[in-house]
Amino acid sequence: MTGRDGRIEIASPPEWRNGRRSERLTIRYRSWGRLSPARDNAVLVCPALTGDRRVDQWWDGLLGPGRALDPTTSFIVAMDVIGGSGGTATRPALDRVDVRDMVQAQQLLLDALAIDRLARVVGGSLGGMQALEWAVGHPDRVGSAVVIAAPAKQTAWAAGLNHVQRRAIERHGDLELARMVAMLSYRHWFDLDGRLRPLSLERGTIGGWLNHHGDALRARFDAAAYLRLMQAMDHHDVGRDRGGAAEALEACRVPTLVVGIGSDLLYPPDEVRALAADLGRAQLAWLDGPQGHDAFLIEQRALDRLIRAFDPRAIGKRVEEVGA
Repeated sequence: MTGRDGRIEIASPPEWRNGRRSERLTIRYRSWGRLSPARDNAVLVCPALTGDRRVDQWWDGLLGPGRALDPTTSFIVAMDVIGGSGGTATRPALDRVDVRDMVQAQQLLLDALAIDRLARVVGGSLGGMQALEWAVGHPDRVGSAVVIAAPAKQTAWAAGLNHVQRRAIERHGDLELARMVAMLSYRHWFDLDGRLRPLSLERGTIGGWLNHHGDALRARFDAAAYLRLMQAMDHHDVGRDRGGAAEALEACRVPTLVVGIGSDLLYPPDEVRALAADLGRAQLAWLDGPQGHDAFLIEQRALDRLIRAFDPRAIGKRVEEVGA
């Protein structure tokens, strides 16, 4: 379902994490539904690495009447992340961004919309990092959180994969190759071996599939933005300046649904289980899909069921684990 696009101009926004200030911040966002008279029904959706404000195009299985993102009962809002390839930008442009910068920009959007507190924040992968930062860093402004396929802090494994992608772009200007590396980490070999043939570059082969995804990203995404967002992921750590991840998570009292993917090679089950165990109030749910990390974008009906079943009021002090 199509949303309403909006644009907000903010003069002299607060200092960013790199210590720099901007003369102006332009925010591009999209919304669905209407704010309640009490302005207490807002749900923020945080995009993943190459996602944007157009939730209706990449998470349409979760958006609609009776679904997890229900515009008949909630005001759903998403914005292009700062530093990304969308319409949110600073003047002068930032050469480096942080997950906390993304959340700060989202707070400025909410302030401009006169929304003091979110009913819920939802995100997967890089979006899950943002949702977790909301819960840990701004608990007074969010009622509940859904963190999907994301860790408490970036792992060496995931940062290593990003490093290879950076080399492909910085040394060779090859965004397509960087995307191919990423796609192999986003999927599981069970998924690829089950439907693609090896070796050749034709349609229906692994080479053709990788080339398609590399070409598709080049056509729609800026390489410099891709580098900035990967760097933001690599600096993600909810425990930074908060006594470490374990202490920061234990102190968090925002009811949080943590969704792990059993076949995820990028952020494996043990990593997600540890996040849920350390959180002060959490429910751990498993998304069952063979696709790997990208299952949160592919198995949308199953993910929708998991989120709709989440009741923040029922979460106790110890982590509860539920199946898909």
